[in-house]
Amino acid sequence: MKRILFACTAVLIAAASFTATPARAAKPKEQRVFVSVTAKGFEPANIPVKAGKPIVLVVTRKTDRTCATEVVMKSPAINVPLPLNKPVEIKLAAQKPGTLRFACAMDMITGQLVVN
Repeated sequence: MKRILFACTAVLIAAASFTATPARAAKPKEQRVFVSVTAKGFEPANIPVKAGKPIVLVVTRKTDRTCATEVVMKSPAINVPLPLNKPVEIKLAAQKPGTLRFACAMDMITGQLVVN
């Protein structure tokens, strides 16, 4: 009987000392977007992404026959070289709805992230 009483008391003490921890706001998971540079340009050229989540644009140049040997964005200011056949990650902060345009250095080949 003492054992049962002791066990019940231990359970009650443990339950009384338990306090619920408020849920922390989950960090928004990044969106990974894959783009290839081919003879046709950036593929895909129009890329939908979600607003409020960080973006990782992974660009792989797959041809030497292109002027898109780098990715340039005006806002945010980005200018990143694209070595042949090597994926390059471009990390962007969470964005508000709108359009983020990117291009080659000559601004002849373009693409855009459409943020919704």
